[in-house]
Amino acid sequence: MKNKAIVCRCEDITLEDVEKAIDEGYTDLEELRKKLRIGMGPCQGRVCIQIIMKILEKKTGKKVSRRDLPTSRPPIVPVSLGTLASDEK
Repeated sequence: MKNKAIVCRCEDITLEDVEKAIDEGYTDLEELRKKLRIGMGPCQGRVCIQIIMKILEKKTGKKVSRRDLPTSRPPIVPVSLGTLASDEK
């Protein structure tokens, strides 16, 4: 039976997807992010990255460095789409 536990809701990534990718050789947090788009949804990994790190550590037996955690870079001041789409200077 397939494990359909969702670990990343934004990108609909399951525990099975993560474990399969690790078994295929993706044993680095950044590699997993690029392969599965983990942390690239609306929450920017605030929900799933910690879960993925624990799965990765359990499967590989290696500690994931906290410095490898992705950082989000939101605008300093929110900008409306109207402002971005405007051709006014």
